[in-house]
Amino acid sequence: MKRLSPIMLAGTGSDVGKSLIATGLCRIFLQDGYSPAPFKAQNMALNSYATPDGLEIGRAQAVQAEAAGIPCSSDMNPILLKPSGEHTSQVVLNGKPSGNRDAYSYFRKEGKEELRRLAHEAFDRLSSRYNPIVLEGAGSISELNLRDGDIVNMSMARYAGADVILVADIDRGGVFASVYGSVMLQTPEDRKRIKGILINKFRGDLRLFDSGRRLLEELCGIPVLGVVPMANHIKIEEEDSVALENKTKSITENKVKVGVVALPHISNFTDFNVLERHPEVNLFYITDPEDVDEADIIIIPGSKNTLADINHLRKRGFAGRIIRAREAGKSVIGICGGYQMMGMMISDPDGVEGEIRQLPGLGLLPVSTVLTDSKTTRQVQFRFLDSEEICAGYEIHMGHTESNSPLTKNMDGGQDGCFVDERCYGSYIHGILDNPVVLDYILAPYRTRNSMTDFDYHAFKESQYDALAALLRKYVDIERLYKIMMDHD
Repeated sequence: MKRLSPIMLAGTGSDVGKSLIATGLCRIFLQDGYSPAPFKAQNMALNSYATPDGLEIGRAQAVQAEAAGIPCSSDMNPILLKPSGEHTSQVVLNGKPSGNRDAYSYFRKEGKEELRRLAHEAFDRLSSRYNPIVLEGAGSISELNLRDGDIVNMSMARYAGADVILVADIDRGGVFASVYGSVMLQTPEDRKRIKGILINKFRGDLRLFDSGRRLLEELCGIPVLGVVPMANHIKIEEEDSVALENKTKSITENKVKVGVVALPHISNFTDFNVLERHPEVNLFYITDPEDVDEADIIIIPGSKNTLADINHLRKRGFAGRIIRAREAGKSVIGICGGYQMMGMMISDPDGVEGEIRQLPGLGLLPVSTVLTDSKTTRQVQFRFLDSEEICAGYEIHMGHTESNSPLTKNMDGGQDGCFVDERCYGSYIHGILDNPVVLDYILAPYRTRNSMTDFDYHAFKESQYDALAALLRKYVDIERLYKIMMDHD
């Protein structure tokens, strides 16, 4: 196939849809016979994923790699920031944690050259293997105070020789100002690199924006390659916690009601996408202690700060409600940090998470956890309880938990989790619910034989990548995009 120049999806702001459009383009390039790969030099997210070689990257790049039909690698996201407090993040470099940094020291210009070199080397390795590279920027490209230390937006586009497509969210208002300002605040060199504009999240009759397209092109001197409608009907895994704010509680009768506790430091909430899509499940996020009573199944999710979050559960009254729900015969399940919280005690002798050194857990599982500064990051294959079916998932956690009654037997000879009975257990394995045998077991006590349906989550995700690609082909001038990416001879 002809070599295409790299393409970067840059934004007028955060949450404008860069990740989603990058995902769709990865699938389009795959469908058209290319071998695309995603790349984001620096990502900030609590939803992460373990690569096949046991390294950690942002979940969005793992999703994009899946849409591109390739295994994910740390080269796709060489710098990952995982917020652990209001001003502090764990810094993950080339898939491995390298300590915690406060925001001021990280984002100032000094010391950025090493990070920039690391990002460039990762891009070069990726570019030597795949064609084209679909880059994603971060936030807004017009943050002038951060320009000198930029390693993910226009400076990365310059290094990669990437054509830049500017993505704007029309739903939030002010699209003309945000697009024009984003373009005009660039240096003359960077302005020339912006080859197209995409208007995203349009509601209503697209013909109403025909004059808007012409005005933007006249103002900016850059073609509008497409106006993409709001696509809430397409379900792609979301990375940002902003997505949780839109998942309001809505109870539907005659469905299994699953409540996920909305922890302050919740991580990897993509674990529950399969439940959100399942036709027999009503999934909601528990933001008030009284909401616990409305769930048949209560899930305590992963956390970036387990001790702070178990403290939150006690102070807000969630802990007592969860314990009483268990006593009333409801299911309580913990994943990763939630598994740790369900135990008897959580200890942090080295202060990995902060100043709190030890707190009791909920006492629902006969296990105790010791947090350590070494991080377990790996993909796992396992058998769930007595099932012979081989399942898959991944682990990303700090700490070690001893259990004499494991939930899974791993194919490498190890074991994971703790099982008390069919309504009380926990596991370190993210993605465990994506396995049909596990999902069927969790729902079994609450389903009727007449309501049972087969649900293939993998097939569902593939169908959504194809639907996203079809949407972009309909509303974006893909032929013109190819011309932009080929016009470098």
